Amino acid sequence: MNFAVMQTGLQNILLSAVSAASLPAELLTSINTVWTLISAFLVFFMQAGFAMLETGSTRSKGAANIMMKNLMDFCIGSIAFYFVGYGLMFGQSVGGLFGGSDFFGTIDHTISVCGIPVDAFILWETVFCATAATIVSGAMAERTKFIAYCIYSAVISLVIYPVAGHWIWGGGWLAQMGFQDFAGSTVVHSIGGWAALVGAAMLGPRIGKYSKDGKPNSIPGHSITLAALGVFILWFGWFGFNPGSTLSALTLGDDGKFSIASIGTIAMTTNIAAAAGAFAAMIYTWFKHKKPSVSMALNGAIGGLVAITAGCAYVSIEGALVIGLIAGVLVVASIEFFEKVLKIDDPAGAISCHCTCGVYGTLMVGLFDTSKGLFYGGGLGLFGVQLLGVLTVGAWTAATSFVLFKVLKSTVGLRVSAEEELAGLDVSEHAEEGYPDFQQIDTIHMA
Repeated sequence: MNFAVMQTGLQNILLSAVSAASLPAELLTSINTVWTLISAFLVFFMQAGFAMLETGSTRSKGAANIMMKNLMDFCIGSIAFYFVGYGLMFGQSVGGLFGGSDFFGTIDHTISVCGIPVDAFILWETVFCATAATIVSGAMAERTKFIAYCIYSAVISLVIYPVAGHWIWGGGWLAQMGFQDFAGSTVVHSIGGWAALVGAAMLGPRIGKYSKDGKPNSIPGHSITLAALGVFILWFGWFGFNPGSTLSALTLGDDGKFSIASIGTIAMTTNIAAAAGAFAAMIYTWFKHKKPSVSMALNGAIGGLVAITAGCAYVSIEGALVIGLIAGVLVVASIEFFEKVLKIDDPAGAISCHCTCGVYGTLMVGLFDTSKGLFYGGGLGLFGVQLLGVLTVGAWTAATSFVLFKVLKSTVGLRVSAEEELAGLDVSEHAEEGYPDFQQIDTIHMA
């Protein structure tokens, strides 16, 4: 007897027997709320993944500083988003540009949004906002003043992220044009990536990163083990990030019958893209440098995850495989481009993983969407909308981030002193060390 077939048959019988009339609305709401909250908890756990990845990718003398930044960007962001950011993103639309209601705790906590209680929806959106904010930390690691980072975290959660988010997820002008970003390749990842690009460029490279002739020196992270742990945690959290964006475990069809939402397919597209990204990055570095790079394979996994996030509900599993394979090569090439050509020092590869792959993945929806994509007979219409979206969100984020970092540089200061940087931000910014029992040694070549 084929038990798999029997089990599937039983599930279909049970689901087909459940109709809108026989399932209480309260039970449906409870099921979808629990699913959304569990997914939100997984996305929150991604903060630990980012902390581990960033810490492992940088030197040990800044480990405590990185822990503090990842803690505070969530804490500051949670408060800022609740009081202002949520209203700008999901309040009543003002000309399709931003929300104009639900500010300063005036939200009606008795209502439902997308079929779940509003408080569950706010928590779900809060963890997404925090993800966008924390991306910047890796690109600006080892040389940024802590006070400047705290102010940045507040501003991106208050204004930068919510306004662009309103355009796409809050019913704004891009949503009205048909822009598709299911779980946030653009809304979350490219916003964080664009801000990271501007911040890292304005900060300048770490001391000793480039020799006098402009050649980059290697500054290896202190723990590939922690970096790998971070990637595994992020990969795990992404199973909440993408499937959880359905905001429902059960969906009601036009026939009045309930069926399981597309969370299984979304989980599959998410996983296959991540696996393909890591595999492609490994093969690419193996052929190019004669050795398979562990760090680049880890970046390849993140690149694949970011790239599939926009289209995880719209593309086929085969399409996700192709998207992931290209992302794995693209992220490695992008890291080398920013480091060697543009001379931008990004210790964690955050710009390439989140900005480059976020833009790329969003554009791929215009090609691989199984209903509207170019490769499925849909023409270039969707691709054009996707291109417009990534350009305008990029322009908004880059411009506002530039103003923000410029103001910070002119007021509280953006970068620590050379002496503080060489001593390490653990000591200079917090008077605490992540590894108090170890002697800190800089592994750089001062040419």
